[in-house]
Amino acid sequence: MGDETIAHRYRFMPHVERGMIVGLFGGSFNPPHEGHVLVAEIALRRLGLDQLWWIVTPGNPLKSHVELAPLTRRLELCEALVHDARIKVTAFEQALGTTYTAETLAFVKRHNPHAHFVWIMGADNLKSFHHWQHWRRIATTFPIAVIDRPGSTLSHLSSKMARTYARSRIDEDDAAVLWQKRPPAWTFIHGPRSSLSSTALRETAKG
Repeated sequence: MGDETIAHRYRFMPHVERGMIVGLFGGSFNPPHEGHVLVAEIALRRLGLDQLWWIVTPGNPLKSHVELAPLTRRLELCEALVHDARIKVTAFEQALGTTYTAETLAFVKRHNPHAHFVWIMGADNLKSFHHWQHWRRIATTFPIAVIDRPGSTLSHLSSKMARTYARSRIDEDDAAVLWQKRPPAWTFIHGPRSSLSSTALRETAKG
C-alpha cells in the first residue's frame, strides 16, 4: 500500500493558520462509517476545534492480519462521508513514510509550532493503546481526547493508559480548554454513540 499513488492534495499536511486548534483523528478507516463521523463531530464541538485532520493511514502495524482496501478507495469513502469544511481528509503519512503514530505526531509538532493540536481517538482504541509503539511518547506529545464508543465506556477506568495517566485526566466539562494543557493531559468525552464498526462492515461485505 505504501507505493500506491494518491492524489496530490492528500500528500501534504493541510494548511493551518497561527493559533488554530486542530484535532488529529487517525486510523486505517477500513472502511470509514458514520461512527467515525460522529466521533469527528463530537470532537469538533466539545473541543472547540478550528480544524480536524482526518488522517487515513497507509497501514496499521497492529492490524497486519486485516486485508486493507486500497488507500485511494478509503480516501474516496472518507470524502463521501465528510460534510463539514473544517474536516480535512488527508493521507500525508504515506509521503512521510512513517509507520507509527508517535513518528507522525512528532513530525506534525516539529513543522507546526504556531498551532495547537489534540490527538483524538475512539474509546475502543484506549483499551489497546499501551500496545502502540512508543505510546508514552504519544501521550506526552499532544493532549488526548478519547471519545466514547459502544462497549468501551469503562475503558477510561480499566485501560493501562488511563491508570498510568490518571492524575493527568481533566474533567470532560473542561474539554474545550484541553488544548491549553501541557501533556500528558487527556479527557474522556461521553456522548451519542454509533454501533457501527469497520470490522462488522467488512464481515457483512464478505457475507
